[in-house]
Amino acid sequence: MIASVALSRAICTIGELGVADHVPSGAAQGVEELAKRTGAHAESLYRLLRFAASYGVFRETGQRAFEHTRLSQVLRTDAEGSFRPATQMFHRMFAGWDGLHHAVQTGEPAFQHVFGSPMFDYIGQHPELGPLFDAGMVAVHGHETAAMLDAYDFSGIGTLADIGGGNGSLISAVLERYPALKGILYDLDHVTGRARDSLQSLGLQNRCTVIEGNFFESIPPGADAYLMRHIIHDWTDDQAVQILGNCRKVIPLHGKVLIVEFRVPSANEASVGKDADMIMLAFPGGKERTEEEYRVLFERSGFRLRKVTPTKSAVCVVEGTPA
Repeated sequence: MIASVALSRAICTIGELGVADHVPSGAAQGVEELAKRTGAHAESLYRLLRFAASYGVFRETGQRAFEHTRLSQVLRTDAEGSFRPATQMFHRMFAGWDGLHHAVQTGEPAFQHVFGSPMFDYIGQHPELGPLFDAGMVAVHGHETAAMLDAYDFSGIGTLADIGGGNGSLISAVLERYPALKGILYDLDHVTGRARDSLQSLGLQNRCTVIEGNFFESIPPGADAYLMRHIIHDWTDDQAVQILGNCRKVIPLHGKVLIVEFRVPSANEASVGKDADMIMLAFPGGKERTEEEYRVLFERSGFRLRKVTPTKSAVCVVEGTPA
């Protein structure tokens, strides 16, 4: 367990170098050629790939050559839902883990301690990270969308607002599944440009209004339901209550707020939510929560927890209605 950081770092390095792009499908590639194409040191690259292959990322075939496995294939740039952007994003921000000890001692975000600014501010200050973050989040969380749509019924909602909607991948999927639905995407100004481009490419620009703004300051009115996927987990309890409180100011009495997040189980049960909670502690400074903790957030912000809908993925749809 102590040495497991090496595996994470190795995968980030493989993604940053683009090694997977230079291994042809259905054939092996020698490490000397891979080193030449990626600008790496051949012997060191061989040791890295040999190590990764022991965990199923590539397969060594002999003569210091490697072929693809299911895991290495998704590190290709052209793979559907490629994980390469996620590795490149973490490669650039990996030092955030160095602040974990500080976070545990002080309760302050580890990333901010290391980099000198909150994570989302840092991404906004480095425009090259924005597209990597969008693509990385789609890779990590994209599979949750179909599971959410299969589990939760959005019919009966006239207008759905996606708060912190990023590049628009989530609201686009909901609009495509429900042709009568109208959408609102709300996010910061340096994000909404990417969302407009995405909606335009899918022909959804006439069904979804893109609004720039900060959810700590206000939430746009006009929706029957307010959807937030992996937004509330980025923030402390007080910040989450501020966001939800702003939703409460504009939501109609028949409306609902839908939080799509991991639900942390109790006791000693292993879960993706507990893994993700360490990322929240180290990077944005937020937290993953139990069902009871969501109930308390709702009560503090003027909602009541109505139901929790599990999905075939690791996330649940936590539904709140005005109290």
